[in-house]
Amino acid sequence: MLEGLPPVREVSATEVAARISGGPRLVVLDDDPTGTQTVTDVPVLTTWTVDDLRWALRQDSAAFFVLTNTRSLAPEDAATRNREVVRALHAASAAEGTGYVLASRGDSTLRGHFPLETDVLAEEFTELGVGAPDGVVLVPAYIEAGRLTVGSRHWMRTPDGLLPVGESEFARDATFGYRSSSLPEWVEEKTDGRVPAEKVLRITLDDLRGGGPEHTARLLSSLRGGRTAVVDAVCDDDLRVLALALAQAEESGTRLLYRVGPSFVRARAGQAGRAPLTPAELRPLRGDAPHGLIAVGSHVSLTTRQLDRLRERGGIAEYELDVALLLDEERRDAHIAEVAAAAAGALASVDAVIRTSRTLVTGADADDSLAISRRVSAALVEAVRRVNAIRRPAFVVAKGGITSSDTATHGLEIRRAWARGTLLPGIVSLWEPVDGPASGIPYIVFAGNVGGPDALADALDLLRSA
Repeated sequence: MLEGLPPVREVSATEVAARISGGPRLVVLDDDPTGTQTVTDVPVLTTWTVDDLRWALRQDSAAFFVLTNTRSLAPEDAATRNREVVRALHAASAAEGTGYVLASRGDSTLRGHFPLETDVLAEEFTELGVGAPDGVVLVPAYIEAGRLTVGSRHWMRTPDGLLPVGESEFARDATFGYRSSSLPEWVEEKTDGRVPAEKVLRITLDDLRGGGPEHTARLLSSLRGGRTAVVDAVCDDDLRVLALALAQAEESGTRLLYRVGPSFVRARAGQAGRAPLTPAELRPLRGDAPHGLIAVGSHVSLTTRQLDRLRERGGIAEYELDVALLLDEERRDAHIAEVAAAAAGALASVDAVIRTSRTLVTGADADDSLAISRRVSAALVEAVRRVNAIRRPAFVVAKGGITSSDTATHGLEIRRAWARGTLLPGIVSLWEPVDGPASGIPYIVFAGNVGGPDALADALDLLRSA
């Protein structure tokens, strides 16, 4: 597929960092916590009071994340949360005298509340007097995970080669399913025809690599009336060309809103890819306890394979939260307490895994399925909270997007943290909480849909070596 593409136009992260220096801050509204897995030393908020946002704006970082967790919410609740965040951000920005540009971070396999979230943010900009965006720039690429866009078609790497995302298991998601792999057609599909595919601006590798930043900036500057643009990307250099073009277009007055995957954030923030954290770097972050806790909520087949490999490596005790019991009001609380107590006891001698039963339970429709997912996630989070109250683990690994968000916010009560780096190349982010009961416990955000079969076991080996 990559044969015959124009040669890569090399752009360094240093060049992007110099170009954006002193400019508006990149604020990423992350619909689950896994968007931090491509960046290093970036602030993360799980709450969005004006004070929290002012704290983030004062940090020495070109970007920061606000964890909205909207992928786990019903559409009306997701809309409300986006409105709350952008209003508080607008107030914090005014108080600090710091400008911002906004990225709505969605899934690199195209799941999430699109176009709802970008529609709501555009409406809020108008209400706040900022002005409606001229364009919405869609960049779902996630380079390390093999989610690439070529010829405006989105692909994902599998053990058998590249697969159009519309043919993947993620396209059959009970809540956010879709058919199209062509991004313009996907936009038409998700907007129910409001935005026809032929009206979508396509920024291709020919534009990025052949035309470069100035040509691409002219394309971006042509956007009007909230028109959607979709952007190709195969490597970080492609995204850094885009970052330079965005800075130029915005400096000339074009107002843009981004809907992006994880790799865009690193490029737009002027960061280079970094090697995973080493045992020496992990050692001062690791808790004092001898063993850690792994919470597994993701049901995708990859997570199940990763669990199997972790069992083969050994050194764990495993405890199951039975979904059938979790949906039974009379038995739910006792079941959670029993599992948490057993896991906390095991931490004296081994790493403890708490997982939900592997059979996926879905509802009658998308909203019902989301409600079940939230109820199961809440039980897993409560189990983590109880374990931490009984015996603080050396670290906490959360497997799955909704699981990671709810565990951070409710299970460990993290409000402010720093994303310090990754445990594997470009995936599996480690947060250092700076407040609350999890202060001093590294928190590892591990998406359900990334890594190979050995990734979970490899991450645990690295944590154990610290």
